[in-house]
Amino acid sequence: MSEKARTSRFPCIVNTLGEMNWRKRAGAVFALCAMTAIALTAQTFTTLYSFDGTDGQHPDAGLVQATNGDFYGTTANGGTNCAPGGCGTVFKITPSGTLTTLYSFCASEGCFDGENPTAGLVQGTDGNFYGTTSAGGESNGGTVFKMTPSGTLTTLHSFCASPDGCLDGENPEGLVQGTDGSFYGTTFSRGASNGGTVFKITPSGTLTTLYSFCASEVCTDGQYPVAGLVQGTDGNFYGTTAGGGANVGINYGTGGGTVFKITPSGTLTTLYSFCSYGGIYCTDGALPDAGLVQATNGDFYGTTANGNHGVIVRGGTNCPPPAVARFSKSPQVAR
Repeated sequence: MSEKARTSRFPCIVNTLGEMNWRKRAGAVFALCAMTAIALTAQTFTTLYSFDGTDGQHPDAGLVQATNGDFYGTTANGGTNCAPGGCGTVFKITPSGTLTTLYSFCASEGCFDGENPTAGLVQGTDGNFYGTTSAGGESNGGTVFKMTPSGTLTTLHSFCASPDGCLDGENPEGLVQGTDGSFYGTTFSRGASNGGTVFKITPSGTLTTLYSFCASEVCTDGQYPVAGLVQGTDGNFYGTTAGGGANVGINYGTGGGTVFKITPSGTLTTLYSFCSYGGIYCTDGALPDAGLVQATNGDFYGTTANGNHGVIVRGGTNCPPPAVARFSKSPQVAR
C-alpha cells in the first residue's frame, strides 16, 4: 500500500501522528501484563519484537493466538519482495518474542498471490489460518488466502477477476468463521453498486456475494464497510459501514455511516444510521471504521472515528476522541 493510500484512507490517524515518519518506523509487537486485576496499579510493558522492514513493516492489524500457543499476524508492507517498500508478510511470534516470517507476498511477478494484508488472521477449525490482502491477485482487487501453520499459502479467491468486472467487490477486510464453517467478510469498495459488499467463502474457496451496499440511489443502506463482521449469538452477522445511511447529506456528503445486521443468507437490516441528531457535530458519532463486539448482555459495542465532542476538521489534526455507542439487536434502540 502506498504512502498516499495510507494517509488518504485514515487522514485523522496519520495527521494526529503527523510527526511520525512511516518509512522509518516499521512497527513493533508488544505485551502488556496487568499485575493486579483490581487496582491495576502495576503493569509491565514489554516490547517483544521491532520490525526492520525486511521482516515486515506496518503491522496494522491485531494478533490471533493459535492453538499451539504462538501468535500469528500480518504486516501491510515490508518483506523480501516488492523492493523498496515490500508487499507485506505473514509472521509467527512466540510469547517470548521469537519471530518467524512465514510468507512474503508478491512472491511472483504480477503479485497474483496478493499484496498488502491490512487485516488480521483467523484460525479455522481445520487448524489453518485464513486472511485477506487488500490488493494484488489476478486483477489487483485483493485476495482471500489460506495458510498452514508452517507457511504454505493457497490463494482461495481473487477479487475483480470475473468477466463481469468487480461485482464480487474489491479491497477485502477481515474474516470471521461462522458456525456453519464458512468464512464471512466485507469488501471496502465495488460490488454491484460500488459501495462495497458482504461475502461468504467456503474453506475450499467458493465465494458468494451476499449483499452489495449502496443499493438505493443515495446509499441509505450504507456504504464502504471498512471493518469485518462479528457473528452474534442469534446466528446473524453484525457490522458497520463508514459512509451512507439514512442521514446522507446532513453533515457528511456520503452519510455518517451505519450499523447493520445480515443473515447468513444475505438479508440485510440497517439497525442505525449515524449523525441522526443533526447539527454540525453529529453528537451520536459518525464514520464508524471499526467492527463491533457483543457483550455478555447481548448488546453490541463499537466506536466512531468522528463526531461527539470537539471540532472535526477533515484531513486536519483536530481529530476528536472517538464516540462510543451501544446498540441492542432491535433497530429502534441505540443508546
